[in-house]
Amino acid sequence: PRFPTMASDSGDRHATLKRCLAVLRDARNDSEQFAALLLVTKAVRAGEVDAKIRRQIFDAIGFTFPTRLLTSRQPPADCPPHTFRALGLTLLACFCTDPELAGHSQILNKIPTFNDILLSPCDPDSTSMVDDVYQCLSAVLATARGPRELVTKGTVSALCQAYLNGGHGSDRALTLLVGLLAVAGAKCWQRDAPQLLAVLSKLSGDFLKAEDMTKFELCELLPHFIPLSPLLTENSQGSCICRLYKGLADILGSKLSQSQRDPALKLAASLVQACGAEWIPAGSAGSKFLALLVNLACVEVRLTLEEPDPVEVEGKKEVVTACYVLVEMGIQECLREENPLLENVQKMQLMRIMEEAFGAVIFYLRQVKQEELQDPFIFASVRVLGAWMAEETSSLKQEICDLLPFLVKYARKLFKESSPALSLPQAELVSTEGSALPQDALRFLLPGFCHLTAEDRPRDILISEGAPALLCEYFLRQWEVLTSESSAPEPLTSAEMSLQTTCGVFLNLVVTAPDLVRQDKTFSSLMDVLLKSLPLLLPQKHHLVLAANVATLGLMMARILAGSAALQGTQSAKEFFGAAIRFLSQAHTAQADPSSDGLAVAVSPPYVSAWDDIRELWFLGMQALAGCIPLFPWLPAAALQARWLEGLPQLLSCVAPASVDFELITAFQAVLVELARASEQCRGVILSHHGTEWANLYGMAALEQCLAEQ
Repeated sequence: PRFPTMASDSGDRHATLKRCLAVLRDARNDSEQFAALLLVTKAVRAGEVDAKIRRQIFDAIGFTFPTRLLTSRQPPADCPPHTFRALGLTLLACFCTDPELAGHSQILNKIPTFNDILLSPCDPDSTSMVDDVYQCLSAVLATARGPRELVTKGTVSALCQAYLNGGHGSDRALTLLVGLLAVAGAKCWQRDAPQLLAVLSKLSGDFLKAEDMTKFELCELLPHFIPLSPLLTENSQGSCICRLYKGLADILGSKLSQSQRDPALKLAASLVQACGAEWIPAGSAGSKFLALLVNLACVEVRLTLEEPDPVEVEGKKEVVTACYVLVEMGIQECLREENPLLENVQKMQLMRIMEEAFGAVIFYLRQVKQEELQDPFIFASVRVLGAWMAEETSSLKQEICDLLPFLVKYARKLFKESSPALSLPQAELVSTEGSALPQDALRFLLPGFCHLTAEDRPRDILISEGAPALLCEYFLRQWEVLTSESSAPEPLTSAEMSLQTTCGVFLNLVVTAPDLVRQDKTFSSLMDVLLKSLPLLLPQKHHLVLAANVATLGLMMARILAGSAALQGTQSAKEFFGAAIRFLSQAHTAQADPSSDGLAVAVSPPYVSAWDDIRELWFLGMQALAGCIPLFPWLPAAALQARWLEGLPQLLSCVAPASVDFELITAFQAVLVELARASEQCRGVILSHHGTEWANLYGMAALEQCLAEQ
């Protein structure tokens, strides 16, 4: 032969490899090339190839030769049938140790072949092929395009099956699945949910049965396989959830070391993120478990944050973040009135324990230095505090007031550094743990700010820290996000929820600090946005709650800012008030009264589902509209154009007076009186529709008197 045998000395082996490569380049036929290749692959398998030699091998044979080997169906005489395939895989595994080659299209297009090998029966002679496939897949996963290619080419399903079959390398299949789920979890679940749930089912069974350290190792592994979707709570997965609950109850009911308790708390937090408290059964055992879980989480938070040692806190951030998830569930369960899991005594005990934990969170946040503000753990701490502030307004009030300047500065910093809108595709391939994406702290602080702006001291602090200007900018940003989203009816988005809550904060400021609204230019800018946004929102019935917020806030601000140029009969002002009048006038209708043969006043069908959320806003809006009518001479014409003065008398004339409650009569009368006073034409329309008679019938004395005046 024209090639030498492999030498034993390292330097000689390199020289031999180089001669083999020369043979590979210059081979006259396949048998010569094959013989040289055997020596090269033997060196590769022995781990004797450095980066330089590896590149020389690639330069000598490229991808063409390994591809031919993979597709060849005729092995050399006296060789196993998969010989060529095994050689090709060894070469590809060698090439894949170079990240540049691992992401090459010639490697990526072989993913289906890799999958087939994983799913083929594995005899003792072909274990090296399976090892090489896992090496290739691991390398591909580490490339930029790799995760997407693996998901779309079916590798998730193949890995699930390889793990469930329990053959050679099945532990590596599980490791690869964990890696794929970490970077492309949503796409994996979207495409291969049944297979992933089968893996979860096996893992949960192993978790329940294990009685050694394996139980705690599975605690670390299981969170990767818990989907953030309704998949987990479907009936078919009931036994899986039950096994996870029982396994965790076994662990947390025992005496544990720190290293054993932490993974259990993290697994519990993953289940809470996936399905709230639905995985915890009702009854005495479930309520005790839930109370224990929240209690343990609060203890962990206090131990870590009350006397924070920087080094210790750094090592505990992940588990404390998991504890925050459990504490947030504790808040929700303590407030739950329908089918509560907790008894009242347990709720009171937990509220006291959680108050102590939040005292520790506040203490920790007061120590935070400027250079630490980008830490995701600070965000998690602010988020969980926001959940407490949203629901519990009486405890820790002094401490929260002292922390407000920090919270506003922190929220402003994150807001200024974030991009206007983060689309889902951008977020898709970023791990949820330690995410580098800018976070929306204001979204979680808004409900608490809404409560606090109703009280003098915290409101003064928020105003002095510039919160109104920040919230106005935030409103503008969220409005941009909302208008860029699909116009089809869909579940309430975070942008829409944030806009609603921001309106609530501004409503409080309008009522309690009208001078601020009058003097701060922030509110003039906000008014401009409200004028433009309501006409766009109102036709979209799935945005009715937000439209109610915008209409009411706009009407209340218009009373204070009546002198501003934007409200002097401009097109945008007329369109806003036209939309506001449509919103208010279309809320009630006449419908058959089951208790009698007549008609009764009722909430209009499009408003029924949202009425609990908008009822109070509607009455506030009616009151504000009545206050606006004397301030804007052109407003009665808008009411006439909407034909409200014809529609309302018709409604009141055809329904039974007993069906119209006093609060509704008062609201109607306030608007009608102002319209009659402001415009002779409006007064004439009301009179022409028998206004005096139904005003008398409904006890609207002020309207009766107004109509009687010459």
